[in-house]
Amino acid sequence: MIDSIIQTISQFERIIILRHVRPDPDAVGSQAGLRALIRNEWPHKEVLIGGESDPEFDFLTKMDDIADKDYDGALVIVCDTANRERIDDSRFDSGDALIKIDHHPMVDSYGGIEWVDEGASSTSEMVFELYDRLSSGSEQDVDPDMAKMLYAGIVGDTGRFRFPNTTERTFRAAARLVTAPFSREDIYESMYVKSEKMLRLEGYVLSNVAVKPSGAAVVYLRSDTLEQFGVSAKEASAIVNSFSALEGLKAWAFLVEEEDQIRLRIRSKGPQVHKLAERYHGGGHPMAAGASAFSWEEAESFSDELDALCQSYT
Repeated sequence: MIDSIIQTISQFERIIILRHVRPDPDAVGSQAGLRALIRNEWPHKEVLIGGESDPEFDFLTKMDDIADKDYDGALVIVCDTANRERIDDSRFDSGDALIKIDHHPMVDSYGGIEWVDEGASSTSEMVFELYDRLSSGSEQDVDPDMAKMLYAGIVGDTGRFRFPNTTERTFRAAARLVTAPFSREDIYESMYVKSEKMLRLEGYVLSNVAVKPSGAAVVYLRSDTLEQFGVSAKEASAIVNSFSALEGLKAWAFLVEEEDQIRLRIRSKGPQVHKLAERYHGGGHPMAAGASAFSWEEAESFSDELDALCQSYT
């Protein structure tokens, strides 16, 4: 599969790399890391990365402005996205060829070439393996830009190497990437250091959350609460793991009110939540997923289903 991807990339002069909506570090890291890889291996190629810009990831990179005409004759690669619905550009199938690179459970088959590896910690880890194949495992210097992007993606999806998806493959990739001169401290500070207002919100959540007898917990963060603490919906979602150590907790969710929807950030320590997320306009991993509700009634229905899922889990 990797060799097919390399061969296909070599055949196109323009390559557009996309990822999922509401990106996380792995989505942006794999996308931008793959761009850096291609630019270093084939300097003459035009490589664009697309999707809605998110200031949270400006410390890594910024998205390109991609015109409709740019898709003419282009190869499109979609990173870290299980299904078409979540690709952050509706023009993703407008190019001449389409490749999917992803580590989520298979939800939606798309693309002439699909490299899906559920055993990988992250799509960034998979992009590193693409780089490793291209470099034939040699000890040549690793490009700092690529290394920074892929390392950030791996760190994000492994919870700083704490989650069970961290494997020997993961550490091998990280060990190679850190030979390049980039600041790991900057990455950790940008991704994990909380502001005073976020610490206040975290304290509020911890003092108000209750674990149900089933092991489920749901945190409601309505717009008036966000305004009270002076945080955005995006910022609030960043503390979804803050109470993961609560006794008896099996699965939990942040229900964060945005302008046009209620974002559901779902985490688990046992019950597989990705199928539940798919029923609510989302998807993700068995232990970490995201979804959306478009009314508080729909959000309550989700909460009931999460409760039932935890009740049935033994």
